[in-house]
Amino acid sequence: MRNILLTIAAAVTISASAQETVLPAKPQTGTMYITNAIIHVGNGKVIENGTIKVKDGKIEEVGANIQVPAGATVTDVKGKHVYPGLILPTSTLGLNEIGAVRASQDYRELGDMNPNVRALVAYNTDSKVINTLRSNGILLANVVPQGNFVAGASSVVQLDAWNWEDAAYKTDAGMHVYFPTLMPRPNFGRFGGGGGAGGPQAPQTDPVKEGLDKIEGLKIFMREAKAYNALSTHEESNLKFEAVKGLFNKSQKFYVHANTAKQILAALDFVKEFGFDMVIVGGSESYQVADLLKKHNVSVILQQPHSLPTMADDDVDQPYKNAAALQKAGVLFAISDDDGQTRGRNLPFNAGTAAAYGLSKEDALAAITLNPAKIMGVADKTGSIEPGKDANIVVSDGDILDMRTSNVTDAFIQGRKIDLTDKHKLLNERFEQKYDLKPAKKGF
Repeated sequence: MRNILLTIAAAVTISASAQETVLPAKPQTGTMYITNAIIHVGNGKVIENGTIKVKDGKIEEVGANIQVPAGATVTDVKGKHVYPGLILPTSTLGLNEIGAVRASQDYRELGDMNPNVRALVAYNTDSKVINTLRSNGILLANVVPQGNFVAGASSVVQLDAWNWEDAAYKTDAGMHVYFPTLMPRPNFGRFGGGGGAGGPQAPQTDPVKEGLDKIEGLKIFMREAKAYNALSTHEESNLKFEAVKGLFNKSQKFYVHANTAKQILAALDFVKEFGFDMVIVGGSESYQVADLLKKHNVSVILQQPHSLPTMADDDVDQPYKNAAALQKAGVLFAISDDDGQTRGRNLPFNAGTAAAYGLSKEDALAAITLNPAKIMGVADKTGSIEPGKDANIVVSDGDILDMRTSNVTDAFIQGRKIDLTDKHKLLNERFEQKYDLKPAKKGF
């Protein structure tokens, strides 16, 4: 009988701590202090034994000599490392839950020209993936639509919200275009084998010409949109033209998903003709044209550093070295994690790899905090631990860029201390108990 009661109690406790009960934290009011911290500001500075003063969700003071009044609300981190909230600069977070379940996917629309699509309105704040990112220190993300060509607008969200309206941090801040490859691909025929009917065959069409024609069609669209948006009144509204208005007044970024140097050079034509504020997403060969990117003030998001090189004759470790090459050229860049298996969770470790291949640790940290904030236009609110910015803060036992020592113990979004429970932790606890891998925690 005693065993039955213990089993019931354990089941009730597990149910009570399930992810469904992880609710958005209430707004932070009043003043609180985070003390005895090794503060990695995000701009290259490190403050030993520092204190952060937060008031009503905003950072008021940061330093080593801040007086904490008696009776104040204090979080003593006891020498742990404190970082700005990490930012995932490209993601289908909240748009794609389970890749094999079509009903859980809402990140792509039919057709090639969808500038009026808004990823934000499809963002699902109840996604089980969100909490797994928070456990690795990722507190904000750029939610990006996918598509065959012009995919639509992305928005920056904070990861502690009831709905997409609450989550919105910067709305419709970027227009995303997926450039054609501009490379001929061999056609392996019906069977995909070598030789005979299944051997390589000449392509039926010229993919390079088709891609260039597609890009030229986009230029024509942009010229028409520019003329349309220059008019004060319209007899009829054109939603597609109106959706790109922000590109011309630079309130919106032009994100071009491109990897090869050839694609990037074609994309630069849009900067030259229209003056767009452009960001290259992917950029595996961006190091080859880094000087041109710097000249035209084009930023780069290295979408998946943990990957093979794009071209067969590239160095095998080229994806790891790209960040340092862009840093040396003076190009503003950020690092992302676009792996379909990790779903963004490896973001800090991608930056850690870049630190092993030429970046300093603090520059690598900036590549996932302050740099993406600058690229996405939210650096006035987040990206570093500085007075006046939102208190988006992560506390870790060890180096957050090192998967061996990183252990996020606390996280704050706009000063709110958030619950770091996630599905992974719950399943781990469940099977530790099932197989008696270690003593059960108190209450189990």
